Amino acid sequence: MVNWKNVLVKKNNSILHTMRIIESSSLQFAVVVDDEMCLLGTVTDGDIRRGLIKGLQLSTPIQEVMNKKPIFLYSGKRLSHYRSFMERTALKQLPIVDRKKRVEVVLFSDRQLQALQKENHVILMAGGLGTRLRPLTNNTPKPMLKVGDKPILEIIIENCKNFGFVNFIIPVNYKKEIIQDYFQDGQHLGVNITYLEEKKRLGTAGALSLLTEKPKAPFFVMNGDLLTKINFEQLLDFHNETNSLATMCVRDYEYQIPYGVIKTDNYRLLSIEEKPVHKSFVNAGIYVLNPDIISHIPYNEYLDMPELYRKLISEEKTVTAFPLREYWLDIGQLGDYEKANVEFNQYFTEDESK
Repeated sequence: MVNWKNVLVKKNNSILHTMRIIESSSLQFAVVVDDEMCLLGTVTDGDIRRGLIKGLQLSTPIQEVMNKKPIFLYSGKRLSHYRSFMERTALKQLPIVDRKKRVEVVLFSDRQLQALQKENHVILMAGGLGTRLRPLTNNTPKPMLKVGDKPILEIIIENCKNFGFVNFIIPVNYKKEIIQDYFQDGQHLGVNITYLEEKKRLGTAGALSLLTEKPKAPFFVMNGDLLTKINFEQLLDFHNETNSLATMCVRDYEYQIPYGVIKTDNYRLLSIEEKPVHKSFVNAGIYVLNPDIISHIPYNEYLDMPELYRKLISEEKTVTAFPLREYWLDIGQLGDYEKANVEFNQYFTEDESK
């Protein structure tokens, strides 16, 4: 793994010192900073060679040959934004700085982007029958229905990848060959995919009992029929900061009673509230679980995630709720599927730099 801090040099460091930094990293590149880590310039092997050709000595300060107007971007954007910029401009490296121009990280094309990928797994539940979406699911598993020009599952995978999560496990059952033939091992999408084959329906929690290896870090579980713009990094940070065994994403849900609601005390009428609106949190179908959760799941038995959470609550385990404010849509019925296709361009094809 590349440690970007190994390519930092100070402006008064010599050309010889910088040459050794560049050669030891095998990246042909160095970043020049001041004592406050502010970006001053960049140096390539070519910059040094051009300086030596001009007659500069190896003892010359590197500031004499550095590029004083390097290309950089400010922090705060998605990884996919920086990756897209590097691809468009054919950059092999890119300093990322804060508003005071202090270097926060240096990205190195595929090599450094790979280093930023997280170890956490994302488990995408894709074994359901999709009965409420028939006839669309008569020959196609629900996660493979296209929204825009891509299957729902591919949109989810790409969204996770934007945040650096590239390791996926997909439990499959109904028409599993369609999913496996399309995604294979995920390498063509720049991710890693393995599959859990359910011989019978096990539910969103029961399928986890089939994991052949216990995860080494907190992992995500997500229904394979959701469209969302959730920030997965923020969700994971919240889970870790609260020391939670299990975190459930929840969503505001409002419903209006179409009648006047009456409150009474025995036969005495106390109040009338006309068509009140009630607000509640509902399960959004996205979870973060600690590896120890596996010990709470019986092997090869049906268990839905809400039931697992009820069990953990009864055992007084630390379980938390993460409220979603981002776009979220459960594609459970035909109307939802139609809505997803209408809203896809608005939420999933906008400029990633926003």
